[in-house]
Amino acid sequence: MEGEQPNRPVFPARDGVEMPALVQAKDWSKTPLGAMDTWPPALRLSLDIVLSSGFPMALRWGPEFVLIYNDGYKPILGVKHPWALGLPAREVWAEVWDQIEPTHLAVLSGRQGAAFAEDLPLRLKRYGDEWDDGYFTFSYSPIPDPTAPSGVGGILITAVETTEAVKSKARASEERDRLWTLSEDMLARADYSGNMSAVNPAWTKVLGWSEHDLLTNPYADIINPEDVGATVAALQVMGATGQPTRFENRILSKDGVWKPIGWTVSPEPDGVNFIAVGRDLADYKAREAELLRTQEALRQSQKMEAIGQLTGGIAHDFNNMLAIVIGGIDLATRRLKRGEAGAEQMLEGAREGATRAATLTQRLLAFSRQSPLSPERLNINDIVAGMSDLLRRTLGEPVAFEAVLAGGLWRCSVDRAGLESAIINLALNARDAMPSGGKLTVETCNMFLDERYANRELGVAPGQYVMVAVTDVGVGMTQDVIEKAFDPFFTTKPVGKGTGLGLSMVYGFAKQSGGHVRIYSEAGRGTTVKIYLPRHFGSTEEEVVVTQAQSLNPTMGGETVLVVEDEEGVRRMSCEALKDLGYRVYEASSGEEALKVYDAVGTVDVVFTDIVMSGMTGREMADLLRQKTPGLKVLYTTGYTRNAVVHNGVLDHGVALLTKPFTIEDLALKLRAVLESA
Repeated sequence: MEGEQPNRPVFPARDGVEMPALVQAKDWSKTPLGAMDTWPPALRLSLDIVLSSGFPMALRWGPEFVLIYNDGYKPILGVKHPWALGLPAREVWAEVWDQIEPTHLAVLSGRQGAAFAEDLPLRLKRYGDEWDDGYFTFSYSPIPDPTAPSGVGGILITAVETTEAVKSKARASEERDRLWTLSEDMLARADYSGNMSAVNPAWTKVLGWSEHDLLTNPYADIINPEDVGATVAALQVMGATGQPTRFENRILSKDGVWKPIGWTVSPEPDGVNFIAVGRDLADYKAREAELLRTQEALRQSQKMEAIGQLTGGIAHDFNNMLAIVIGGIDLATRRLKRGEAGAEQMLEGAREGATRAATLTQRLLAFSRQSPLSPERLNINDIVAGMSDLLRRTLGEPVAFEAVLAGGLWRCSVDRAGLESAIINLALNARDAMPSGGKLTVETCNMFLDERYANRELGVAPGQYVMVAVTDVGVGMTQDVIEKAFDPFFTTKPVGKGTGLGLSMVYGFAKQSGGHVRIYSEAGRGTTVKIYLPRHFGSTEEEVVVTQAQSLNPTMGGETVLVVEDEEGVRRMSCEALKDLGYRVYEASSGEEALKVYDAVGTVDVVFTDIVMSGMTGREMADLLRQKTPGLKVLYTTGYTRNAVVHNGVLDHGVALLTKPFTIEDLALKLRAVLESA
């Protein structure tokens, strides 16, 4: 270009970049470097690199360390830019030159190669007369120049200001130190070999041990011996996986108390050490124990309230029934003494009252899931179809009945009498909910209850079920009534119209059968009660087909019966009843006496025995008799359900049971069934 010196280097201007133009325009002849056309090739090449870079870079050239820099370096200079361009570094950085000169001289002289300074603290005046404490990371690289006395013409410097990073790190460190000091959790740095290298003051506050005590002894010394194995195992797993872990153990305090500590432990990258955070759980466990005691007290209070409601209902109903029984017997006795007629009618009334009391007892047992069940493998469609005529007669003409039976219905293992009773109870409730008539539907279908449903309903296992639904179009229930519907003696019916045990019995039967029951209702629109019974996966060949029971002749007698009963009144009644039915009867008041009677008699056709007796139980006695006479027929009776022949609410296989109280007809039919069984 016209007017340019032929050896003068050219540094093209670029958009947004200031320094190439300033360097090009400066009169360098007035600086220690001299005119640009006299600059050695090493300086020109280095300067081209510096000005082309976006990274903060500078050249310090010659023995005066003349400063040339790029745009990235300008913020480091502050207000010293552009004054500093072309000046010796000792003038530009006069305030810190004593600190940085040795490195410059060592690199320029060739005594030292490249040098590096990280986070170097420098107190500068780069904003006028104000002092500014900054931190910088520098890289000093010698630039070879054959024309220089030492062979090094200058220094290429890359500079990064790290002031904010260093101050942030310092603040974080101060915060860590503050947390370390003030934390109520025990903090420690330890290694896998069993020693701690640092602990915070919380150790002394929680445990009483001094820092010296803790750092000069293995940490295993203060871990409860019963917890050492589990603690070491947890640390070993953490060391192998590199994943943090949590565990609890007991740590010995200086006053000899074992304190429960919950630990969160994280491994350090060196594979040797880990950081542990321990929290004293003593107060937490005390609060947890207090909460459990409070919850238990609340449960006990609720239980007593429920028992009070239950016993009140039982007392009310039993008093009514006993009034009928006692009054009927008393009137019959008076008429018999006077030789008047009508005693039989009074006794029939007493019998009716006693029967109602027995029914109430069975419903209570069903609600409490104590009623002994005798499950059979049934097709529930057969059950519903077989009950259709009975249900129509029970419901009466104003209520239309429909059975909707699913095809391919799965089999269930269920107590037939319990299911029939549940369906009848639901049908009667539905009838009462439709005082002006309506329609009742009994529906069956296969259902699958998934995990989501099971998690929503307490005590329900996911799986396949057979559903029996009873639906009416009656008055329905509000939500608060639904929530109490299964409570014993809860009823919305008028006084004298219901015991409040019907739905309770259904609930107990379903739960005892391993199933579930659910009410869906809307006030004014009707109610559906769904019973879910678990599907049976056994062979269909074992299925029991529901047919009309074979007619038995209860008065057919002649066989020999050994009656074993420790309650004298029950034993006398049983013996008289069996004699009246035509049986030959022997009696015993205990299992031990029964063995002697059996040996004296030689043999009997059947043993009718109570189960729960003082001394030897009826089951134990029967087992001993069967050792003498294999295949001996036994009919058990009991008023209890938790006994030797009922387990988990289900009657043992092959066991015949007649529950107390029973009628003479019940006894005759059950005993004849046992005698005629294979």
